[in-house]
This record gives sequence, C-alpha cells and structure tokens, in this order.
Amino acid sequence: MTDCAAPLAWVERWVPPTSDCATALDVACGRGRHVQLCLDRGYRVVAVDHRPQLEWLGRPAALEVVVADLECGSWPLAKRQFDVVVVTNYLHRPLFPELMRALAPRGRLIYQTFAVGHERFGRPRNPAYLLREHELLTTARSAGLEVLAFEQVTTRDPACVQRICARQPAETKGR
Repeated sequence: MTDCAAPLAWVERWVPPTSDCATALDVACGRGRHVQLCLDRGYRVVAVDHRPQLEWLGRPAALEVVVADLECGSWPLAKRQFDVVVVTNYLHRPLFPELMRALAPRGRLIYQTFAVGHERFGRPRNPAYLLREHELLTTARSAGLEVLAFEQVTTRDPACVQRICARQPAETKGR
C-alpha cells in the first residue's frame, strides 16, 4: 500500500485468499485500505461510498467503484451477491438487511465498528453510531448466519469495538 492506512488486523485475518474469481464488497470504502487487501488476495472488488478516495489505486480491471449515499435512497447493489462483504468504522442500521442479502451462499460478513463505551475515547460519541452490547452478534444470528468469530473489546488505541466474521449458510430459504 502506498497511499493508505494498513488494513485492520481483523479484516486481514478473515479475508481468505482466492483464485476462483470470487467477489468482495467494501461498504463505505473511504480511502480503500480493504479494497487493496481484497484485490491483492485475488477478488473482483466493488467499492461503495458517497465520496470514495481511491485515486491512489489507479484503475485496476478487477475494481468497480459505486458512488452512492448509503443513508439516502435505495441500496445501489440490489440483487447482487458477494463472497466477502467488508464493513469497518461505519454503522447505519437500516443497511443490515441489505448486507445480509448481499452475501452469496457461504459468503462472509466481516464487520468491525465502534461500540457503546467508545464515547469515552473520542468520536463517534452519538449512540446512534455506536453498537449496543452484542449487537453484531445478535444481528448475525437473527439473520441465520453462522458466526465464525465475534469480539467485543477495548483496544489499545483506545477504542471500544465489536467485530464479527459470520458466514451465510450454503443454501438459504426465502431469499
């Protein structure tokens, strides 16, 4: 990476390498640290953000950039599914159902963001942007995902975060 922060360790841990043209979605991609990680691991990547800052990446053939305000209007990726969905440092609860539908069979949701308690350390402080206790875990289980790993921790940064890696079952009913 030349012009971006390093990927989060949680995302590095759970994005497996691929050689089979798998697809990844980076939601609220920002400067693209996880876009680059997924490209490096062999994925075709869709990066979505209201103001993506991906110029430093150039124009890789395996990258599709979608400019969209995820908090206004409809989900811009209707009916598309991905093998990996990455969300970090972003929370807009109305997107949870769309994120679950965006997972292909056996697809992984890799999510890390701030949780209640983080307001002691910095932004965000508004409870609307902080996960409630075990919220990612409850949300994933309610959607029928298999939870591979979940943590609710205070990091050394310091930050209060929740992180999850959960997998869509091989077959889903009613999708």
